[in-house]
Amino acid sequence: MAEANGKSTGIARHGASRLPSVDVDSFNVELKDDEGFLGDRASKGAFRKILDAQRKPLKKNGDDPLGNKSAEAIGKSVLDEALLGDDIPAAALVIGAIEEFAQELAYVTQRFLKTKAWDDTERIVVGGGFRESRVGELAIARTDIILKSEGFKVDLVPIRSHPDEAGLIGCLHLAPSWIFEAHDSILAVDIGGTNIRCGVVETRSKKAPDLSKASVRESELWRHADDEPTREGAVKRLVKMLKSLISTAEAEGLKLAPFVGIACPGVINADGSIEKGAQNLPGNWESSKFNLPLSLIEAIPTIGEHDTTVLMHNDGVVQGLSEVPFMQDVERWGVLTIGTGLGNARFTNRRKEKEKEKDKEKDKEKDEKKEKKNKD
Repeated sequence: MAEANGKSTGIARHGASRLPSVDVDSFNVELKDDEGFLGDRASKGAFRKILDAQRKPLKKNGDDPLGNKSAEAIGKSVLDEALLGDDIPAAALVIGAIEEFAQELAYVTQRFLKTKAWDDTERIVVGGGFRESRVGELAIARTDIILKSEGFKVDLVPIRSHPDEAGLIGCLHLAPSWIFEAHDSILAVDIGGTNIRCGVVETRSKKAPDLSKASVRESELWRHADDEPTREGAVKRLVKMLKSLISTAEAEGLKLAPFVGIACPGVINADGSIEKGAQNLPGNWESSKFNLPLSLIEAIPTIGEHDTTVLMHNDGVVQGLSEVPFMQDVERWGVLTIGTGLGNARFTNRRKEKEKEKDKEKDKEKDEKKEKKNKD
């Protein structure tokens, strides 16, 4: 479990609780019950288990409308087609699995909402690979209905960006805002247990200063799970991808900032080391002798004419940060990412805080003018 312990960590440290636009109230919370981690009840694998359990009695009679493949081997597109096709039994089977999964997700979400760190949450965005399907969208919508029917005043909505790009776009919100005054793009890295994705993210801040129009200009994907590299081999491949993207950005005339944002699984320490949660990455990333940000700075000391800055945060946090421009009508909000596990983070917008400070300053100025007028 990782919860923010105060707001004094600044905006230039890895895994910081204070970022330019939000305070990170908590992330990577590991809730448990008698059966283990609650997140396991609302993961992508959990949905597949539910679906297979419902198919089991049908298989005995040879009546399974989804065939002989296990749910793990059935693609998302096949399940989506079953929902919309003419095979009514297949559609009913998938709908039944969606309902049971939504009940599980609602239960887990309620447990989060009852924790102190998630108190007064007004909206939750749901990302991760499960969201990018009709099945996922229906499960999210059904969970939202269940929560409201049980008296929870919170909206559960799908994340706007494609899950493959949300982790890259979110890296923009790790960077201090002054970076965008002279640059129009950054390098971003999204590290997962199966893939490493790198990209050049355009701020498009002239069209939208709040970064709501930001987009991934170029990206490269490496499925490291297929190659089973060593930790050093993975870093070497990551450096190669970043250097390739730097060359592409320069060739296309982009004003690339000397900044690399990284989304990485686990609890990220202020010095860039990983405390825990990186067990699915190639090699031992939790070693005290390993520091990915420092490794990248050594390999890429400058970008353009400036020294390279690298900032790393938890992948669930960064994916949630892609929603910052669209969360300005609420104060407290969270993110759940449904993938191999259930990533989570809760945020409080700093915009409200800044507005309060400005109001206090204005009130102070008014009082001073009033006092001066009375003296005159």
